[in-house]
Amino acid sequence: MRVAVQQAAFDLGAEAQAFVTGAAGAGAVVTFTGLVRADGGMAAMEIEHYPGMTEKAIATIASEAVARWSLTDALVIHRHGRLAVGEPIMMVATAAPHRADAFAAAEFLMDYLKSRAPFWKKEIGTDGASWVAAKDVDEAALNRW
Repeated sequence: MRVAVQQAAFDLGAEAQAFVTGAAGAGAVVTFTGLVRADGGMAAMEIEHYPGMTEKAIATIASEAVARWSLTDALVIHRHGRLAVGEPIMMVATAAPHRADAFAAAEFLMDYLKSRAPFWKKEIGTDGASWVAAKDVDEAALNRW
């Protein structure tokens, strides 16, 4: 299991290939990459976090996913800093003996990252900047777990 919180961009293809190569015993690998959306004139997103605390929180939830779905491996990469529209924000990869567990664990991790991971996001647009507030739909997604 690997958790990385970083400012630098990551190579999706290289990360996915390395993950698959190391996924011994897996029958399924699921990957997901989140991108900065171009919503309503947004030009960039700025993501802040507390080093140490963020990694620990994500590692805890990733360990829960590994145990709950009997994963053979998990990967979470999340970026911080200023990201332009279209740039990757995060990547989740899960490996399991069967696809249902790999998909469920990936969705669980994505829902957690969206609503509970200790990141603060500011949308920067042509008309100014504003902090992103929690959304009921994201909380509802997390509550299903």
